[in-house]
Order: sequence, then C-alpha cells, then structure tokens
Amino acid sequence: MLAFVQAAGVMPAAGHAPGAPSPQGPAAGRSIAIKLLDAPEDRRADPRAHAYIVDHLAPGSTIERRVEITNESSAPMHVDVYAAAATIAKGEFTFAPERTPDELTGWTSFDAADLELAASETARVRTSIRVPGDAAAGERYGVIWAQTSAPADRSHTLTVSGRVGVRMYVDVGRGDEPPSDFTIERLWPARAGDGRGEVHARIHNTGGRALDIGGTLSLLSGPAGQHAGPFSTARTGATLAPGDSGEVVVPLDATLPNGPWAGELTLSSGLVQHNARATLTFPSTPGSVGADVASVALQGDFPPSLVAWLSALALAALCLLLSRFLRRRR
Repeated sequence: MLAFVQAAGVMPAAGHAPGAPSPQGPAAGRSIAIKLLDAPEDRRADPRAHAYIVDHLAPGSTIERRVEITNESSAPMHVDVYAAAATIAKGEFTFAPERTPDELTGWTSFDAADLELAASETARVRTSIRVPGDAAAGERYGVIWAQTSAPADRSHTLTVSGRVGVRMYVDVGRGDEPPSDFTIERLWPARAGDGRGEVHARIHNTGGRALDIGGTLSLLSGPAGQHAGPFSTARTGATLAPGDSGEVVVPLDATLPNGPWAGELTLSSGLVQHNARATLTFPSTPGSVGADVASVALQGDFPPSLVAWLSALALAALCLLLSRFLRRRR
C-alpha cells in the first residue's frame, strides 16, 4: 500500500499528544518521544492518519510504517520497541498492561527492537504489519510502544519504567473500507462540583470504524451580548468502537454567566464532522445538570451521499425546466 512521508512535531514523553498515548510510569529525568512518519496515500487529508496507524487491509496484505524515537534526555539510554494490545471500552482507548499480546500484535514486527540511544539521539524503526490470508474481518487495536527503564541501584530498590506509543487501528476486510460516521444524540449544560460550567454531548458511532471524537464549543449572544470561546473538549474527547455511544465534555470558565447562550458545538473525528446548535442555560448550583436541549435546535452536517443525491436531484429539476422552456420557444 502506498504511503507518504509526513512532517510532525516530536511528541514528548512528559506530555499527552494525539500520536503518543499518555506516558505510563515515566522514569525521572529520562525522557523519550515518538512520532509516526508514514501514512497511507489515500489518507493524506486525514489528521488521524498523521498521528495513528489507521488502515483498512485485505487478508494476506502487508504494510510498512516508520516511527521515529528520540532520546530527549542528557544521558544515554536503552529503549525497547514492541507492540502491545489495546481495547476500546466506555469511551476510552485502553492500553493493556506490559506486553500483553493480541491478534494484531502477532502480525506486527520491527526491524529493530532494542535501541541504544546517546543523549539527544534519534532512531527510526520500520514496522511491518502482515495480515494472514485467513484473517477474519473486523477492526483490531494495539499500540507501538517505546519504553525505557531506570534500573534499581543502592538508593532505589525498584525499577522505574516509562513508555510512549503510537496507536494502531487496523481494519481487516475485502473490498472497500467500512464508512465512518457518528451522530450527536443529546446536548445539555451542567455545573461541575467546583462551579465550572460544562456542556455534555451524547455521541453515537453509527459507522463501521472506531472514532476519536473531539472538538470545540463557541458561546454566542449571551447576557449583554457577550461571546465566549471557543472552548475545547476535555482531554482527548471520546474514543468509540463501531456501534458504541459515549459522552464528550467541554469544560468552561467558573465565572461564565448562566445565560441563555447560543451554543455552537463542532465535533469531528478525522474527516467526519458534525455540528450542533442549541440555546444553553447553565444551572446555578454546583454539581447540577441543566435541561436536555437537543430538541431545541440540533443540526448535523449532511453525509456526502445525501449531498450528492440532492445535487443530482437539483440538476434533474433544472434540466426539466430548461426542456419545458425550449418547448415553449418552439
């Protein structure tokens, strides 16, 4: 499968970035970073493909992707590169402990699994994913991890490890890739326990691929004509497997007036985007929930198939009118 080389910023082990799952148990003073260098040619415009390995593969096919690993510390370190299992549950992409295997990790290999990196040195590792010819259809999840450890010594009796990684979303099946889509089912305002305003949205993955859904909220036409935002969804939003439902939360400012506000919510996963508009009035009491406002004005973008159908219908109507006009002229 064709791939293109992408330029992306290094994702530090000390932070959380789209291409690198949250580091687990970082070793003090020992910082590593990882980023994905390649993605499929047909996903050039998809921002998820710049951060994760997202692909649709036929049984019996093989792809290769490169990851770049950087020692960001001032001391040399040994880095282990391996693949481990992952699952999607309760709206989260969940990492399995240690080197837990699954079907996808059994298909994944590396041209280098043990790296000795000097201070500030970078290495590139080629990843191969070989799908067996008898593989069943469906999507698999995993993570390519880069892990370093601080060994035990006289002052530390425990070995401390830290790892960063790149997620894998690999769908197997013959023919075209299953479509990706979601709906915004409900929308409601709330007050968190600390008094901050929040907007909650209930999302349903109606497509055939897993989605990482996040976005922004703008508040318009508030008290005295105030505008606020845009505000981003909390953490990384929601990760939903096909058919799953979950929530995304947009945290706001504690000093934000109750409203009413004209809220405009934009959520997306890769190239799939939907919008919702509603009048929001936040409750005054911390820890309370406002009324469901989905019925006030909830709007989503039209799917491409519907847009194409409407365009064809409009063209047919125009041709009919033109034909009638020409008949009258004759």
